[in-house]
Amino acid sequence: MLRDGKVWIANTEDGSPVYLLPKMANRHGLIAGATGTGKTVTLKVLAETFSDMGVPVFLADVKGDIAGMLEAGVDSENMQERIKRFGLAEHNFEYHKYPTTLWDVYGKNGIQVRTSISEMGPLLLGRILDLTDTQKEILAVAFKVADENGWFLYDTKDLKSLLTELSENKDEYAAEYGTITKQSTGAIIRSIVALESQGADLFFGQPAFDIRDFFTPDSSGKGMIHILDSQSLINNGTLYSTFLLWLLSELFESMPEVGDLEKPKMVFFFDEAHLLFKDTPKALLDKIEQVVKLIRSKGIGVYFITQNPRDIPDGVLAQLGNKVQHALHAYTPSDQKAVKAAADSFRENPAFKTADVIEALGTGEAVASFLQEDGTPSIVEKVFILPPQSKMGGIDATVRDNAIKGSTFYSKYAVAVDPDSAFEMLGRKNEQEEQAAAEAKEAEAAAKQQAKEQAAAEKAAAREAEKEANRKKRAAKSVGTTVAGTVGREVGKTVGKKLGGKFGQTLGGNTGAQLFRGILNTLLK
Repeated sequence: MLRDGKVWIANTEDGSPVYLLPKMANRHGLIAGATGTGKTVTLKVLAETFSDMGVPVFLADVKGDIAGMLEAGVDSENMQERIKRFGLAEHNFEYHKYPTTLWDVYGKNGIQVRTSISEMGPLLLGRILDLTDTQKEILAVAFKVADENGWFLYDTKDLKSLLTELSENKDEYAAEYGTITKQSTGAIIRSIVALESQGADLFFGQPAFDIRDFFTPDSSGKGMIHILDSQSLINNGTLYSTFLLWLLSELFESMPEVGDLEKPKMVFFFDEAHLLFKDTPKALLDKIEQVVKLIRSKGIGVYFITQNPRDIPDGVLAQLGNKVQHALHAYTPSDQKAVKAAADSFRENPAFKTADVIEALGTGEAVASFLQEDGTPSIVEKVFILPPQSKMGGIDATVRDNAIKGSTFYSKYAVAVDPDSAFEMLGRKNEQEEQAAAEAKEAEAAAKQQAKEQAAAEKAAAREAEKEANRKKRAAKSVGTTVAGTVGREVGKTVGKKLGGKFGQTLGGNTGAQLFRGILNTLLK
């Protein structure tokens, strides 16, 4: 509840108000405690007050009991007792609803919220797909190749097409990017198919969520409360936490540096925060710590909600200056260590032993410490959390449907589009390569046929030339034989006449003709 320009969140046992200073709200915070101890109420009171200040809020609805912020709270005997205890009537406490936008990565219980494969990036996507180190390296190569070639990665079919391209042409890419095995690309594709069966085909696509929409105010000037319905999403803890981390990273990367402000530009609540850090590789953990440390300068406050403070790594926990610790139960030695660790994270109050108080807290009670004007944490106090002004619990289907379709963002994100991207681009590339290969094959076949025909023509011409030569040879032989016979006959007759008269002339003529024809035939062979 807003009081004197400050976030009034609780009262101490003596009735003194406990405040979270708006200018310290971007120093981050922690809301911890066992199930059923009142974390959701604390979350709602903070979210409502930030909204009253004009500060937009993002939070995840894991159990379906936060969407009630769409409706005004309902009076009851219990609420009247709490109103009286806190003296809320004197401060104009009233039940009312809050400007709320419902989102859902599956598009069932809220406006469809999507992101693209490219915007998710290889580091976060590798975590979702649970890839090995080698597979993560190949995924990073895939993103680099896509970026260099202008192959846009919007949805899962784009990424599968790209991985197939790398696999089928691995030798072409090996020189520049190293070995790319079919086994690794196949394993990544199988992981993508498994993720698609969980609805990845819905939340990877276009139009992608524009992070700037978080900052669209309500017409009354209140900050919009953005609720991500996570009742189904939480079933895949890795996907849930990675998606929220992506949103947080987008805020970090897109928001300008603003330094210290009188109030935050936005507050981001990360429920079930232990899922973010479970089995997280060091590279990603380093990124998370970096975002948490630096996003404060962007005017963004991040509040982690979890059961046990030990769920949060020390590097992140050290950045959380505002703490609300609900009850923890010490049933085992491990539980006792958790209680002690939680108590040790607070600035000691000499009036009580913090660990003992944490174990004895009732529902709606907590120990809390907030940053003071000078930035130092206040002494821990036992406090009683104020009641929310909106409805506790969920909403019915009709209220939800009206809220979804009545939102100004519904028309922007309701209908999915499939723009030209890697799937289509690589499809055209493959078609062009296949066409070029077919044309080259046809050209090669035509060249072979032409060579065959040319060889046949040359062979036929050679045969014709040989025939012509033989014909001429025969003709020349015939003429020569005739001439030789005539000449030989005359010579023989002349010689025969001198030797033997008329008889010798006849015999010599015949002999001379045969002799000259025989000599010529011998020469023409």
